[in-house]
Amino acid sequence: MDLQQDIENRLQELDPRIELIALEESGPDALRLFIDHPDGVTLGLCERVTACLRDLLVDHSLEVSSPGLERPLTKPEHFRRFLGHTVRVRTRDPVDGRRSFTGTIAAADESAVEVSLPEGAVTIPHERIRRSNLVPNASEVFK
Repeated sequence: MDLQQDIENRLQELDPRIELIALEESGPDALRLFIDHPDGVTLGLCERVTACLRDLLVDHSLEVSSPGLERPLTKPEHFRRFLGHTVRVRTRDPVDGRRSFTGTIAAADESAVEVSLPEGAVTIPHERIRRSNLVPNASEVFK
């Protein structure tokens, strides 16, 4: 079992409503987890998750946090949930001659996301996405 699957399974045991949004290796021995919860992500929840994963601290430093305003989008359901929002998508290799796209999520399914750009829409297969995140606009930041 890979590390991400192991962490997801352990979080489900802790609280089935905790979602692992993203797992990043932020250094050679450092892990960064972005989590979400329907009731919000509090310091107490981050502490509970850290305690649940304490054995990982033997080999890694561990940072647990909320997804924040620039929430990573890592799964097809994330793109569907945020239809109509602004997103930045970076790809592993060029799509239509580019690797970076900032636009509105127009559609999303299990295989791809469609991003509306000023020059037209582009469809990006999920397997070609290296990294993606929401881009907050002023009305979202100052709510």
